[in-house]
Amino acid sequence: MPSNKSVSDAPIIQFTDCRILREHKLQREDLWVRDGKILDPEKLFFDEQGYADCRLDCGGAIVAPGFIDVQINGGYGVDFSQPCEDVSAGVSLVAKKILEHGVTSFCPTLVTSPPAVYHQVLPQINVHNGGPDGAGVLGFHLEGPFISSEKRGAHPERFLRTFRSGGSDDLMETYGSLDNVAMVTLAPELPHSQSVVSTLRQKGVTVSLGHSVANLSQAEDAVRHGASFITHLFNAMLPFHHRDPGIVGLLTSDQIPAGRTVFYGMIADGIHTNPAALRIAHRAHPSGLVLVTDAITAMGLPPGRHTLGQQVVQIQGLHAYVAGTKTLSGSIATMDMCVRHFKQAADLVLLDDGLRVRTTYISGEEVWRAEL
Repeated sequence: MPSNKSVSDAPIIQFTDCRILREHKLQREDLWVRDGKILDPEKLFFDEQGYADCRLDCGGAIVAPGFIDVQINGGYGVDFSQPCEDVSAGVSLVAKKILEHGVTSFCPTLVTSPPAVYHQVLPQINVHNGGPDGAGVLGFHLEGPFISSEKRGAHPERFLRTFRSGGSDDLMETYGSLDNVAMVTLAPELPHSQSVVSTLRQKGVTVSLGHSVANLSQAEDAVRHGASFITHLFNAMLPFHHRDPGIVGLLTSDQIPAGRTVFYGMIADGIHTNPAALRIAHRAHPSGLVLVTDAITAMGLPPGRHTLGQQVVQIQGLHAYVAGTKTLSGSIATMDMCVRHFKQAADLVLLDDGLRVRTTYISGEEVWRAEL
């Protein structure tokens, strides 16, 4: 039998008896992969005359893209915001453990901290691909300290900062370096924030809006300067108001530049966001939804007292609070838990181009389908 190796040194893997989501349906078909990329079987067979070097029977399982967590503060006793001599060991432990929850890449997230923490932690971790030893690291997510005091949530007020010089000097003074930084969460209403947004985008850093009292106009201005993400939608921001929906209004704003998409993270743990709010956001802007865990040190550990950066956190059941308060402080949810909860919460309808209902779903289950 002809082998793929006559075309490329990389072996071809054929996943058989699997289900793949296409056009809103799970369809049974094979999946062909070479060198980490999905292949077009027609081009493989007819152009390359290649065949599988390895076949894997999926037993009817669903094949889906690996999960990506862009906001995870730690887990399994590891707190990414706690400086130590070997930060990489902690990141590696979490990277290994989250493989069992389907996460193939992630952004280690640091909450608001003093500059000394950033200066010690950030240089110790480099962006790298995942593998058998753990999920890949996409770069750090720095959530703060340039956020609103009013909407700081679990972030310690004494370490919050503003943009005093109005430029990148504040970033460098605080973080030390932006090497291996993938995302920064900031409040767009802070003075001089728009020039900082532009600076970060020029450096290839995703700017996320969050922990903020910004109105819609301020949020839209930040997007025009390059912001493209919202940190845990609905949490730590002004509630939706019909005369000024605030940051939430970006989901349906007509001021988003052409060709741009604003994405938004949501913590679908059943605690941070009511299922009705999940449905509202998804229906308003489905293509922008990004599930995040916002998981903290206590993920994977029993209830008790743990840390989140400079704060002590108390775990009560599935809730994580700043010790002695009822302020939510991240979550202990895993990514696959969030995916399952979102599916259960998602009431959906499928429409044709004439806006006629084709299929109705309640809690992720098909309950009605139009006869064709």
